Amino acid sequence: MTHRIGIILNGVTGRMGTNQHLERSLCSIIKEGGIQLGSGQRIMPEIILTGRNEEKLRVLAEEHGRKTTGETFPYTTDLEGALNGSYGNYEVFFDASGTLQRGKFIEMAAAAGKAIYCEKPTATKSAEALRLAKLVDDAGLKNGVVQDKLWLPGFRKVRALRDRGYFGDILSVRGEFGYWVFTGLGGEQPAQRPSWNYRSEDGGGIMIDMFCHWHYLINNLFGPIRRLVAYGNTDITQRRNEHGDAFTCTADDSAYAIFVLHDGTVCQFNSSWCVRVRRDDLLSVEINGTKGSAVAGLRDVYLQSASDTPKPVWNPDVEQPIQFLDDWQKAPEGMVYDNAFKIQWQDFLRHVVLDEPWCYSLHEGAKGVQLAELGMQSWMESRWVEIPEL
Repeated sequence: MTHRIGIILNGVTGRMGTNQHLERSLCSIIKEGGIQLGSGQRIMPEIILTGRNEEKLRVLAEEHGRKTTGETFPYTTDLEGALNGSYGNYEVFFDASGTLQRGKFIEMAAAAGKAIYCEKPTATKSAEALRLAKLVDDAGLKNGVVQDKLWLPGFRKVRALRDRGYFGDILSVRGEFGYWVFTGLGGEQPAQRPSWNYRSEDGGGIMIDMFCHWHYLINNLFGPIRRLVAYGNTDITQRRNEHGDAFTCTADDSAYAIFVLHDGTVCQFNSSWCVRVRRDDLLSVEINGTKGSAVAGLRDVYLQSASDTPKPVWNPDVEQPIQFLDDWQKAPEGMVYDNAFKIQWQDFLRHVVLDEPWCYSLHEGAKGVQLAELGMQSWMESRWVEIPEL
């Protein structure tokens, strides 16, 4: 038995929407014959692409549709028509458009009675994010927000280590995220991120982007956050946009934060689009515990137990005799890991079709927006901020 599930994919002409949600998630699921449920049952997505640029939609629909099903995917710039059934029956609405446009699209999808799944952040202010969550919940609609890093191999391994007590008591967590995003100025290469990311008036900024990630990552792996202190900055004040025009940057492109959890654990996360990478991965998270430590990247994890910990002595007058990297062991793979976005898509569709448990709701997404908003407040007021119940 095949459970067909129609999905409206809105705003997936951008890099993330195309690569992760369309190609590596839904197209991959369709190519594999759907989501297998056992006993001969499966969930099979059927998709339609919507957005503002008809030419971009046509190219995506032709390229990915023919690779996936042998036929062009349906597409339209008429989102209202897609929602009201003019182009067929679609039960799920997904949005990967710009943050400032997300609210009106969620309102339209809720009015049409669709299950709603979307990228984060859901808004730039927690009051708006909470309003959207309440709107959808009050309508009795199933809903979710992308929280992809929880399914990355590195953090799945960290969860397994935590669950078996490898760390003992966790004392601190230190995260370093970022890379050099080219400005397009002075002979530099064109930027590899969209220019709106660097304009606050368009919903840009690294704090509103990355603090949403840090919220769900910390909350699910280490515990709820009680208070924070944060600082941000616009390190690079001018860049070139997609049309080659120089513009003034108005959004923060670096952010530094200390999060204190309810149990007293300290988590420190640095985020920047103005750093050059000299670490194992674009995101590196170090967890230190009484029994052992781990350093997790997106895929790999390196371990150092208490018994393998060296005993250095501070002496800057001689060359360091200890090769510190030699005392870390790579965690075994144990299994093959699928794409993180794809796994969450599968879980969400199982939730919609089979009513399986699901906790990554719009309300949870609003908590990430709240953390970013309080980070901004801490920065502007130069003080610690308590995190109230949302």
